[in-house]
Amino acid sequence: MPITPQQASVEARRICEAAPIVPVLVVHDVAHAKPLAEALVAGGLPALEVTLRTPAALDVIAAMAEVKGGMVGAGTLLTPDDVKAAKDAGATFGVSPGATDTLLDACEAEGLPLLPGAASASEAMALLERGYDMLKFFPAEAAGGAKFLGSLASPLPQISFCPTGGVNPQNAADYLSLPNIICAGGSWVAPSALVKGGKWDEIEALARAAAALPR
Repeated sequence: MPITPQQASVEARRICEAAPIVPVLVVHDVAHAKPLAEALVAGGLPALEVTLRTPAALDVIAAMAEVKGGMVGAGTLLTPDDVKAAKDAGATFGVSPGATDTLLDACEAEGLPLLPGAASASEAMALLERGYDMLKFFPAEAAGGAKFLGSLASPLPQISFCPTGGVNPQNAADYLSLPNIICAGGSWVAPSALVKGGKWDEIEALARAAAALPR
């Protein structure tokens, strides 16, 4: 069922409000999908972004979608084909590094709430003009970091962001303390070495620490 940009942003905001950190996941082996999602959800991080950067990504989304309490989204959406494939796999939201009219049209037509990427005031204003007020800020650190995002809060108070890209345990609090930040995306809660080693208890512990970050 199609959705409007406004409806998409309401749903994206609800998902972003679930926890301070949205894990950004690059998963190569579908066998890791379910236990990884279970560990992250148990640790208090229910919203999961699975990036479409591996051949297993769509199968990973399908497996994670079965985990109770989780909300699984597809990251790195670039094309209408990506949108359809992600939705068919069970993704309940999408995330993109930037935004084009073609991609926005596809998400709206498929009824897939999108967290569209912006890296400048002009990009954020263009998305706001279309009806999106919950955005991804990417690449966060390279594009100006918390200082830049903080400077957007006064002229663009209608817009909230989820910064992703270079966010880590050392700087996450700088972002989360800003009035226009709802959550941040981070990959540190699921390091590849721990995933490959099946260290689910350690990943759950990292998730608990991230979930406890103040905002």
